[in-house]
Amino acid sequence: MYLLFLAVWLILNGKVTWEIFLFGIVISAVLFLFMCRFLDYSLKKEVLLFRLSPLFARYFWVLVKEIVKANVCVLKIIFSMEMQPEPAFVYFDTDFKTATAKVLLANSITLTPGTITVSVEGDRFCVHCLDRELADGVEDSAFVELLKEMEEKEEQWS
Repeated sequence: MYLLFLAVWLILNGKVTWEIFLFGIVISAVLFLFMCRFLDYSLKKEVLLFRLSPLFARYFWVLVKEIVKANVCVLKIIFSMEMQPEPAFVYFDTDFKTATAKVLLANSITLTPGTITVSVEGDRFCVHCLDRELADGVEDSAFVELLKEMEEKEEQWS
């Protein structure tokens, strides 16, 4: 996070001089210390995020692939004269340990065209699908597998 603050500082200044760079180091350190002191952030969390970054990159790639696949399915539904969509509500349970994993899954489902997360109550998800075909395999999708892997890595390093 510290390096992100410093990068944003340098980008917003538009040019890099020694004075701007040194002042950015100080300002970034003050902001980082403020986060650690008052926003319950720590260097341990910083290291954990750094270690999880390859999994986040994989997750983002899977999300992009699923969005493209869902777009193709929705286009088939729109442009097909004989295909009639069957809207459906799908309920499924997950065994995530963290709220972050649940939020990421719910948002990923909503970002995928043709599906929207209606509610998350405890471990139970309710998803509305434009067509029943779009709901196949939601409960054991690549999203769920990657999020469980992230939780396992987080437990190992915590």
